[in-house]
Amino acid sequence: MTSTRRMMLAALTCAAVNQAGAQNLAQRAAQVKDGTVRFSFAAREGVCGDGRNNISDRGDRDSKWKDVEWTCERGPVMVALTKANGDIVSVRAYVGARWRAPGGDVVNLGSVGVREATDWLLDVAAVSPGKAASQAIFPATLADSVSIWPRLLRIARDESRPRDARTQSVFWLGQAAGDEATKGLADVVDDPNGDREVRKSAVFALSQQHGNGVEYLLKIAQGNKDKEIRKQAIFWLGQSKDPRALDYFERVLTKR
Repeated sequence: MTSTRRMMLAALTCAAVNQAGAQNLAQRAAQVKDGTVRFSFAAREGVCGDGRNNISDRGDRDSKWKDVEWTCERGPVMVALTKANGDIVSVRAYVGARWRAPGGDVVNLGSVGVREATDWLLDVAAVSPGKAASQAIFPATLADSVSIWPRLLRIARDESRPRDARTQSVFWLGQAAGDEATKGLADVVDDPNGDREVRKSAVFALSQQHGNGVEYLLKIAQGNKDKEIRKQAIFWLGQSKDPRALDYFERVLTKR
């Protein structure tokens, strides 16, 4: 091979590598019509797993494991998605695992950026018509150094989305810190035309918030026009052990 041909081959190889690197996760995943696509991204502090079904975001000393020793390995979030006829039909997440040797229908995209990964996962949650929509939300919540709650809120409010995807969004909003996320949940509850089950999930999510969560539950219990939603708020107020809830119950009972 002449030196000129070697230089041309090297240039073509470099161009191909650069083109592949320029493609984002969505474009690379879209090229797979049938089979499994794998990728991984950085997990936030405290996330660990046993490589199978158990993933914790509280480190390896969660109180529910106080009686036994178990291995909770830190590491990246590993996502495997199954595609059929170009559609994403399932999304699975692992932490503390190693990939099996790939078969002929497995494409490993390697490590990707956290923002790119969460954007893609939440795009799946926002548009996929099947169970993959709700399955894509959990791994996005494990990502390092990104705020995903604004997108979760949009999914929770989107009545065209499957109920499972909306309730998953509401649940993880309930785990998000911050007054803005709490206010967004209250807006979901207050929507009189919203899906009642999704609204009930938002009431539960508010009950998981500290501080303003009880304040919103009190407002719902006293003023929401939907009897079932009020009952849900009152139930969770009863579980809160908050003095404001006790004051509310006293006012209600003394009016009898």
